[in-house]
Amino acid sequence: MALINVHLNYNGNAEEAFTFYKSVFGGEFSKITRLKDLESPDFPVDEKDADKIMHIALPIGKNVLMANDVPSSLGTVSENENRSKIAVSAESKEEADKLFNGLSVGGTVEMPIQDSPWGSYFGMFRDKYGIEWMIDFDSNYNGKV
Repeated sequence: MALINVHLNYNGNAEEAFTFYKSVFGGEFSKITRLKDLESPDFPVDEKDADKIMHIALPIGKNVLMANDVPSSLGTVSENENRSKIAVSAESKEEADKLFNGLSVGGTVEMPIQDSPWGSYFGMFRDKYGIEWMIDFDSNYNGKV
């Protein structure tokens, strides 16, 4: 079965955001590449973009959360219009609480984590970097959709 991994675009704060995510999920970055690392005559890098992230990856379980900073030549990402959500299925109610409480610090809670009408333990928020998250624990989930 294929894995679904999330890739996010940032306006220059990808490393800060991922350092925060690493503090909540744990683990180590499997890759950090800066734009200056790829500079060549065929790929010139503006000095103001040199330290921006070209690729960063944080393994989380069997998945990988990835991101980059958008080079200034491409404009900015509308972080407040990001309509994608990262859905995390926790293995326990305790893990769901830990992830929700950790990742939502400084953000905006859209739905507090609680027992949902559809039977799972669920919460939803936008983190302090504008990324939308859904945290879910379903004790009835047996690995089959």
